[in-house]
Amino acid sequence: MAGSRYFENRMTLRDVDLSGKRVLVRVDFNVPLGKNGEVTDDFRIRSALPTIRHILDSGGIPILVSHLGRPKGKVVPGLSLEPVRKVLEELLGVKVSLAPDCVGEEVGKMVASLRAGEVLLLENSRFHVEETENDPAFSKQLASLADVFVNDAFGTAHRAHASTEGVTHYLQPAVAGFLVEKEIEFFGRLMTDPPKPFIAIIGGAKIAGKIEVLKNLLDRVDALLIGGGIANTFMKARGREIGNSLYEESTVGVAAEIMELARSKGVDLVLPEDAVVADRVEQGATMAVVADDEPVPKGYSIVDVGGRTVVRFISLIGRSSTIFWNGPLGVFEIEDFSHGTVEIARAVATASEAGAISVIGGGDTASAIAVAGVTGMITHISTGGGASLEFVEGRELPGIAALTRKGKGQA
Repeated sequence: MAGSRYFENRMTLRDVDLSGKRVLVRVDFNVPLGKNGEVTDDFRIRSALPTIRHILDSGGIPILVSHLGRPKGKVVPGLSLEPVRKVLEELLGVKVSLAPDCVGEEVGKMVASLRAGEVLLLENSRFHVEETENDPAFSKQLASLADVFVNDAFGTAHRAHASTEGVTHYLQPAVAGFLVEKEIEFFGRLMTDPPKPFIAIIGGAKIAGKIEVLKNLLDRVDALLIGGGIANTFMKARGREIGNSLYEESTVGVAAEIMELARSKGVDLVLPEDAVVADRVEQGATMAVVADDEPVPKGYSIVDVGGRTVVRFISLIGRSSTIFWNGPLGVFEIEDFSHGTVEIARAVATASEAGAISVIGGGDTASAIAVAGVTGMITHISTGGGASLEFVEGRELPGIAALTRKGKGQA
């Protein structure tokens, strides 16, 4: 990613001399934990390794800061970063210490005693309400720990919090890590010069949070494939009877507007041609398949796209040069309803192997890719669901906007 044109005006890790410097790195270690407190998916931890290793190899001392879960400004032992520390230490192959807090006198002493080759992980930043409030005094305390700030947490770049935006007012240079640079490179290309044909697959439960995403994509894509609960709202807008299926009554009008917009722009907006329905949303339910011109039986809900839809989607995916996917196409967490999402994941992987650029918008879609067993075949899987959507929406990400412009704060 050297020389990424999407970072022409912002400093990155490669622009800074790190030798002997204490480097505060905002990482995104907000990972899922199991019943026993163990890390169940280390994808985000592994994604931060190139930046951490580069700092170590350059003679810098990484001081890592992250949040985990939503403790709402209180110390919640079950949301300590200790499980993350264990995984990180194993992956890095060097000792990683966990500070008892992320600010304070004891943390300051630990930082002062750090030597080259050592890594310090600060405790959950959201144990302090000042973190999400972007409190200046708290931001200044974080800044006092280091000589350089690196933002490598794309998943939180859309939040103006103390450890993502506030700290940059007191610690310069503030530069992008390798992961953030990679994320912006891929999403920047999607929004400016994607190889054509370009298709977007949009699923998930609700249309409300994706209205501007859909509208923005209509100016760029050749086809927009809709699935999941979102598709139900579109089908309702077309007057279809959808039984007990999840949909958003308040956005039916918006769905109709988007369909009309797609027609006016010459974009093929593809809705499911058939659907899998079930009498209850749980494993072992009674299931059936209904065509798009048939009503969903009373008491049944749409839980997955049907076979005809899968074939149509796969055909469009196979002819595409660029693919963006955000949101599963059904209730994929339940095995009986996962077929459509898994088959589409495999089709995207096959297209990627054949040369297409595939970008997965994080969150549940990344989990679906993992369930399908094709993670290694995808061009880029984002670590930030919300951040990726806001980028595609065309909104400025505070954590990126706060980075030092080249020519200023050069270290």
